[in-house]
Amino acid sequence: MTKTLLSIGHGFSARALAARLVPQGWTVIGTTRKPEKFDAFRAEGVTPLLWPADAKAALQGVTHVLTSAGPDAEGDPVLRNWRDEIADAAPGLDWVGYLSTTGVYGDQDGGWVDENSPLTPATIRGQRRVAAEQEWRDIPGLPLHIFRLAGIYGPGRGPFQKLRDGTARRVIKKNQVFSRTHVEDIAQVLEASINRPNPGEVYNVCDDDPAPPQDVIACAAELLGLPLPPEEPFETAQMSPMARSFYSDSKRVRNDRIKNELGVTLKYPTYRAALEAMLKAEQAS
Repeated sequence: MTKTLLSIGHGFSARALAARLVPQGWTVIGTTRKPEKFDAFRAEGVTPLLWPADAKAALQGVTHVLTSAGPDAEGDPVLRNWRDEIADAAPGLDWVGYLSTTGVYGDQDGGWVDENSPLTPATIRGQRRVAAEQEWRDIPGLPLHIFRLAGIYGPGRGPFQKLRDGTARRVIKKNQVFSRTHVEDIAQVLEASINRPNPGEVYNVCDDDPAPPQDVIACAAELLGLPLPPEEPFETAQMSPMARSFYSDSKRVRNDRIKNELGVTLKYPTYRAALEAMLKAEQAS
């Protein structure tokens, strides 16, 4: 039977998953609001679909669904448009993945969280994610899997360009620590879950090496042979409200479940390993 993935909000992480599935013979349909992305999707073997689309037609023949669309003030945009159709399609779906965020755990003052930790989001974005997770859970019979992603980076998304153009910053806040995840590790976790579905499960997706943000900048500067940007105290740093809000959460995220249940071996268990590989690939190209 042909396996067909409908990727709603086909972005950075979903495209990395498609790169693994398409060579295996999967049909992948990716939605986007931007017709200018169609050619890039097709070049990657993905059938583009302009959002919003007719839900019944889009779900026809689909076996797997991945949704990457973030919630807004009115809730989850996918369910706002397609809830009834997704509920109707639920019995015929093998797997549904919802990409959430570790922001649902809120601020833990640098302490550790796992998938069973209380959800105490400190930001409006985190609160909306908790509500959206529940919206998806409330659909009866949906084979739902929730993936709480740490800070995402990968090719084209990292500190190197900012260091080169002089915009990288080392904002220092006491006890501030983040967990991160490389996009290729997100993709392999999603594929592992597709191969071992366990509806209702939640997975943290992050590496083994939570660290202060200034340490990552320092590592990248060292690899590039560039001077360190000066330190800026968080309290007086000029930052946008969005950028400042990221510093409201400090925690270390455990990833044991993706290893023990899904059998995942991280390709990039530390940010240093990832940065070294990213720079090597960049130089090779």
